[in-house]
Parts: sequence; C-alpha cells; structure tokens
Amino acid sequence: MIEIISIIFVIIGALVGAGFASGQEIFSFFYIYGINGIYGIIFMCFLMGVLINKTLSIAYIEESDNYNDFLNSFIKNKKINLIINNVINILLLFSFYIMVAGFGAYFEQELGVSKFLGSICFVFLCTIVFLLNVKGVLKVSNIIVPVLIIFIIFIGTKNILNIQQNIEIIQIRDNWIISSIIYTSYNLILLIPVLISLRKQITSFKHIKHIAIFSSIIMVILSIMIFMLMTNENILNLQKQEMPTVYIISRKFFQYRNLYAFIILASIFTTAISVGIGFLQNVSKNKKSYTQFVIFMCITSLFITRFGFSKILNFGYPIFGYIGIIQILLILMKNLKNNIAKT
Repeated sequence: MIEIISIIFVIIGALVGAGFASGQEIFSFFYIYGINGIYGIIFMCFLMGVLINKTLSIAYIEESDNYNDFLNSFIKNKKINLIINNVINILLLFSFYIMVAGFGAYFEQELGVSKFLGSICFVFLCTIVFLLNVKGVLKVSNIIVPVLIIFIIFIGTKNILNIQQNIEIIQIRDNWIISSIIYTSYNLILLIPVLISLRKQITSFKHIKHIAIFSSIIMVILSIMIFMLMTNENILNLQKQEMPTVYIISRKFFQYRNLYAFIILASIFTTAISVGIGFLQNVSKNKKSYTQFVIFMCITSLFITRFGFSKILNFGYPIFGYIGIIQILLILMKNLKNNIAKT
C-alpha cells in the first residue's frame, strides 16, 4: 500500500504545477465553461485515469526503461521517434518557462514587486541548483505534494461549508469536451516520462489499476475544490488575475495566505527543477554541453516570461495539447493490440 501511495504522490506532483496550483489552468480550461466545467473536470480525470492505466500497462509489459524504449514499442520509424522526442524537449523547456513566469507573477500580484525582478531571482536560484545538486530539491516534492493536497481539500471544504446562497456560475465559452481533451493531452506529454520512470517501482501488474483510479479520484477532488473557490469572485475580475486561486485565498482566507504562498512557491520551484533537469538530460551530450544548455535555458526564460504567466500558459499549452492527441491515440491503439494478442 505504501508503494502505491508513494507512486500516486509522484503522479499528482507531476500534474500539479504552477498552472494548476495557481488556479489559472482550472479557470482557463474549465471555469469559463460554467457548470459544464464540472463535467469537463470529471471527464478529464476519467480520461487521465484511463491513460495512466494504459501507459503504465504498456511500460510494464514492454519493460520500457526510458521514453525511447516506450516509443519504440509502437513506433518503429526512427525519424518519427526523433520528431516526437524533439516535441517533448520543447514542451519541457516551455514548461520551465511557465514555472519562471509563475514565480514572477506571484511576486507582482501578491507583493507588488516587478515580475521581471522576481523571475531573475528565481532563475538565479535554479541555475545554482542545476549546476550543483538537484537530488535534495526533488525529494522536497515528496513532502510538498501531500501538504498541497491536504491544504486544497481543507480550504475547499471550508469554502463549500461557508456557501450560504445559490451560486450562479457564468458560462462564457462552449466546447468544454475539447478543452478537457486538450488539458489531458498536454499533461500526458509531461506525465509519460514520469510514468515510465515509475515502472520499476511497481511490484505487481494488479497495482496499476489502483494507482490509476486513486490518482484520478484525487485529481477530481482537487480540481473541483479549486473550481468552487472561484465562485467567490466575479468571473470578469478573475480574468484579470494571473493567479486566481492565490488572489481568492488572499482575500477570503487571509489567515492562510502565507502558508499557501510557501506551498505554491515550493511547488513551482520543485516542478521547475523537475522539468528543467528532464530537458537538460535529454539534450546534453556531456558536461560542457550541459552547462551551456543551463545558461541558454535560464537566460531565454527571462525574455519569454516577460509576456506574462497567463498569456504564455494559454498560448502554449493548447498547441501542445493538440499535438498530444496523436500520442493518446497511439497509446490506445497499442493497448488494443496487446489485448488482442492476449486473446
């Protein structure tokens, strides 16, 4: 059971980054669809659970040790594999940019400090960690993720119990199903390498289904809690916020503001290190090129993040989401072939 819980925390940690914890993802992909956004969250988490199950099953059966092994199990064309790998690397780099922008956005929104100055401090800290030691920082995520889960459930429950009137959730967009698929798709691109790395920790094939089910249940709870928090504020006002959840907690649950600040900033930091080291390991051929890519990644992030956290997230993630749909179809087809082979 401890093995299953540990793996679930790693999966949730991979899914919950700056975009999720800040509320920007839930707002942009679900809340703007009104009550249909709740259906979208449930559909997204169901789809995520299915794909976690299918991906882990393929990795377990094929004994994939890395993303290349996983791709080779159903794509034999080396050129296509190279293209997919490049897309993964770009998304990892882009995700690092989003974390940097998210850190800067928090400084500007909550402290009134220039987001560029906040980003510079964050990038400087990341550079030091990349060049020295990342293992200790990554272990921190094993503590941060459970604390984040508990805090969101606590605040979310407190918020729901305090609701004393009927809530009107305004819908300003349609096509919630497509939005749910895109959200699942781009998250899966980042999640698959993590799932593959967890393959060796799974001692029984039967555990895979439990891991997928509990991961999706936790995501449903966390997502709906954040969704319901947003009912405390006018939707037009939320559109102006880089970090809707942080803004609401600062106004409605001020006594917990500092605690959530620590949790979200720590989450952003550990996620940035995770995706950053993933990118660096994929593209670096030796120690010299590793250092060069660290400098490249950190300097370019300062230019990209000046566009703003929400703009970068809402521009980039849907693009990768559409690309990731191809990967979803390939996984489902591979799983179907494995089932047919068994029969």
